Order: sequence, then structure tokens, then C-alpha cells
Amino acid sequence: MPAPERPIRVLRLIARLNVGGPALHVALLTARLGPPEYESILVCGSVGAEEGDMRYYAESLGVEPIIIPELGRALHPARDLVTLWKVYRLIRRLRPDVVHTHTAKAGFVGRLAARLAGVPIIVHTFHGHVFQGYFGKRQTQLFLWLERLIGRMTDVILTLTGDLRDELADVYRIAPKEKIRILPLGLDLEPYARTPRRTGDFRRAWGIPPAAPLAGIVGRMVPIKNHDLFLRAAAAVKRALPEAHFVIIGDGETRAAAEAQVEALGLRGAVTFTGWQRDVAPAYADMDVLVISSDNEGTPTAVIQALAGGCPVVCTAVGGIPDLLEGGALGALVPPGDEAALAGAMIAALQEPPDVSAAQAAMLDRYSADRLIRDMDTLYRSLTHLTL
Repeated sequence: MPAPERPIRVLRLIARLNVGGPALHVALLTARLGPPEYESILVCGSVGAEEGDMRYYAESLGVEPIIIPELGRALHPARDLVTLWKVYRLIRRLRPDVVHTHTAKAGFVGRLAARLAGVPIIVHTFHGHVFQGYFGKRQTQLFLWLERLIGRMTDVILTLTGDLRDELADVYRIAPKEKIRILPLGLDLEPYARTPRRTGDFRRAWGIPPAAPLAGIVGRMVPIKNHDLFLRAAAAVKRALPEAHFVIIGDGETRAAAEAQVEALGLRGAVTFTGWQRDVAPAYADMDVLVISSDNEGTPTAVIQALAGGCPVVCTAVGGIPDLLEGGALGALVPPGDEAALAGAMIAALQEPPDVSAAQAAMLDRYSADRLIRDMDTLYRSLTHLTL
């Protein structure tokens, strides 16, 4: 590759580096789009005490984010004027060619500040959306109005799936479809692919019987993830398969309620809470099935990671999941909120493990870090018209 006339300077903003796909995504992009072709800067807010902080992952890739604490907090009109001013001053000082925002709060503040600062190119990625299942009707309508307004200031909107693009354009009217492009998630999947199945390391570490059918859920413990549904389904599974065991990996505001529900459902001894785990590859290796019980999702990294490691999945058919699983060809889909359907799919996967070799190959091909970097590089070059 010839030496660049000058690097493309990209300022990337995300609300916070809490556990989840967006944090992995922005850390990889910032690390891999580097000199001499790029100068990438990551800006984020503070992480809540119960969320699980993934700043360590960015730092392991050599990325030192600039912290603007207010970016990580909920929207607040008066307080966010201060946030806007701080982001605006940073943009004016760094003078990026591209401001690329991720997640709702950073997306609104970052794009408005970028437009006020005269940034040539503004890009925003929707990793999902907050227009269903997160807030009340009035607050949701406010967010829709804000997104439609800021969408006019955005040169390109990216979504991770075609279904999400259609939803944003046709259902919520965030922007015309021609402004929205599909650019799937990219992750470092090699650690999952190279971890052998059923090593027993995770089970031994947590005292889980080696032969027990094991179903797990991985992610933030917040209402939208609906751990209540997972546990009610687990109780039904336990009645059908008395040796079954269940693991909940993650933490958050609904953990205490989930622990109380375990007691109420008579599942004491059958459910293990591990809290946050930095290395989840051994967990997927020892699970017989990963479960997603959410009321809404974008493109859940847990599903991609689990399938990359050869672990079957059972998921509610919400958000970007049906697109990710090709309508059920790559993993089981059940209606959201349907306890009986979720339990039935879990039992089926535990009794007769499906062949996930095709799903594993698809994840490794479609969601690799290398593919993400190639796609984003092509996009940035086409937008900036800088010849490298």
C-alpha cells in the first residue's frame, strides 16, 4: 500500500465502554485503523458501577480513550449542554475528518457537536435501538423526534443488519433508506473458535456437575434482557430434565430480583451466578446451549461468540436476531415472552444437540475483525475522497 498523503483522522464517540458488542466494536476499529493510513481517537463516558467496565479490553489493544464522564449518563437537557460544549471543544481542537458516533446518547451529542464544529463527514452506527421496550411512550416519542432531527445532520447511518435498516427507515422514519447502509459487526472470534468443546474448565471452576445438561445466559442483568423469562423457562426445563443446570454470567440492576426468583422457583442449587467474566470462551465451550430471552436486541455478540465456539443457541425472535440466525436456520428462534416455547426449545437442544458447524462457519466468515476493518476502511475512503 502506498504511503498516504496524510492520515484520515477519525474521532469515534461512544457513551461508555460497558460490557457488550459496541465496546468490542469501537475498540477494535480504533486499534486496527491506525497509522500510517489513519489516526483514530476514541472518546467515551464513565461506566456505571454495576455495568462491567470493558476499558481493559481497549487498553489491551493499545487504545487509551479520552474520557468525558458526562457522555455515559442518561439524557438530561441542562446537564447535556455541558456535555455538548466539552465534545464541541474537543472536536475543534482535534479537527477530525470524520466523526463516527455509536449508541444513542453519544450519537446525539456527538453528531450535533460535529455539525456545529464544521466536521466534513459525520457517521453514526445503530447497534440496535431504544424505541421499543426501554422507555415509556412519551420518552420514546422524544427520542424518535431527536433521532429524526439529528439524522438530517448525518452523512451516513450504519446498521448491523438489513432488518434493522428496514425498521429504522420504514417503521420509525429515522432517515431515508438510501442514507442507511448495512455494515455488520466485527469481532475477534479466534479465541472462541480455537477453544475445544467441553473442556470442563468452566464447570470445574464453578462447581457445575460435569455431565449436567447446561444452559446459560450471558449479558447485562437489566430489564430488557428478561432474565425472569429465562428462569421461568429454566424451571420448566428442570421438571423435564432433573439433572439440568443453569448459569447466569453478568451483573446489573436485576440481579437481586433474579436471585430471589431462583429461590421462589425452587431452583436453588441448579442456578449459578458468576458475575462478570473477562474470558467467556471457556463458558461457551462447556455450555450445551446459550439462551437469549430478551424483549429487544440489536446484534448480540453473545450469539456470535457462542456459535463461533460451536455452542448451539436458543433466542427470542427480537431485533436483529432473526436476521443474524437466518430466520432460524442457524439457531432456534421462539416468540418473545413465550415461556413454554423457550423451555421447549431449550429442552430440544439439551436432549438432541443440533449440528452447528454451518452456523460456526457463517459466524467466522461474516463477523470477523478483518472483514470489519476492510469494510470500514472502504467506507471512510469513499466518504473522505482521500487517496492513500
